[in-house]
Amino acid sequence: MSLPTDTPSTSGSAPGASPGSRAGDRAGALRRAARLAGIAPTVFSEYSALAVRTGAVNLGQGFPDVDGPGEVVEAARAALVSGHNQYAPGPGLPGLREAVAEHQQRRYGITLDPTSEVVVTTGATEAVAAAVLGLLDPGDEVLVLEPWYDSYVAMLQMAGAVRVPVPLRAPDFRLDVAALRAAVTDRTRAVLLNTPHNPTGTVLTDDEVAAVAAVAVEHDLLVITDEVYEHLVFDGRRHRPAATFPGMRERTLTISSVGKSFSLTGWKVGWATGPAPLVASVLAAKQWLTFTSGAPLQPAVEVALREHGDWPQALAADLQGRRDLLLAGLAEAGLVDPARPVRTPEGTYFAVTDVSHLGWPDGETFCRALPERAGVVAIPLQGFGDSDASRHLVRWTFCKRPEVLSRAVEQLLGADLSADVSAG
Repeated sequence: MSLPTDTPSTSGSAPGASPGSRAGDRAGALRRAARLAGIAPTVFSEYSALAVRTGAVNLGQGFPDVDGPGEVVEAARAALVSGHNQYAPGPGLPGLREAVAEHQQRRYGITLDPTSEVVVTTGATEAVAAAVLGLLDPGDEVLVLEPWYDSYVAMLQMAGAVRVPVPLRAPDFRLDVAALRAAVTDRTRAVLLNTPHNPTGTVLTDDEVAAVAAVAVEHDLLVITDEVYEHLVFDGRRHRPAATFPGMRERTLTISSVGKSFSLTGWKVGWATGPAPLVASVLAAKQWLTFTSGAPLQPAVEVALREHGDWPQALAADLQGRRDLLLAGLAEAGLVDPARPVRTPEGTYFAVTDVSHLGWPDGETFCRALPERAGVVAIPLQGFGDSDASRHLVRWTFCKRPEVLSRAVEQLLGADLSADVSAG
């Protein structure tokens, strides 16, 4: 795939330096590629670093503070000491690919050939990146739910693709089907779908996913669907993959991982499944990114999928209680606007509140002040979209231990969270 080549050769030259001078050459050599223009550092690294620097409780980045099943961790240790320390096959170890295929069949009735329709990746993030690089051309338009997970934007831009926002409108964060249909043009190539949804906690209904499917079939679109929170749904809801809808099996690439479902986010083992031509395109890009993914972790992930399939459901029930604990605390601390209550999250690790009633000019200003005010870190939704609709919204994660959530709530209750003159 070709990459943008329109960067001026003298970009970044020192003042007064000619293109051929030593100073001009040095500045040119150190310049950042045009394909990265406007891509800021990920908001997660920024705010997690802020939590470390200030000693604040980190309710920003979505990682648990308790590990997944001990037997799965032990399986990784056993693989390490038994010699699984060299390259795994590029598509992944056969046992793990078979376990992924079995999971999709058992949970959703999706039949896959593990030899050609499953590829193991270095987390779901690499799967999305390889899909974007392997399936999209520069100039292709991609419909993306807004607000979105921030890495989608960077991936699409680096591939030269064009993101086209489709809003999930606050306060309910429901799919605007009319906007989805209106966003399609003759340049639209794909829909990048995420449900259960980060950052809003929305789980798209069957009717909403069916609407996406209808648009995809009508316009012959590819659907890349990020389903890493597939098991973490609450209040009796269920997640139904896009690939199970009529006309979607042959056009859908489904992405998931072990990280969120088994509280092993640092392992970065994911997978992509779908029709063999789509999976082959992902593998064609992946082989030039990481070539292969962590060999000693793959047997352990196989153990997770085959022997601990009920563990994510227990985790979801536990997370539902933590969600309720955090939401009650946020309301008590005055962080839930009674006039603009945001929908209770239906899945994932995340809850969203609106801080405009506290007088803050935007969520970013609030979140930058919060560690000093209350010793807590949250993340502004301004980094998750192009529109102004999320300007006053803040994301909180509830995947921490109850005692950590309680400590954060206690600190919020003891803090002055209203904006002052200097803040606005």
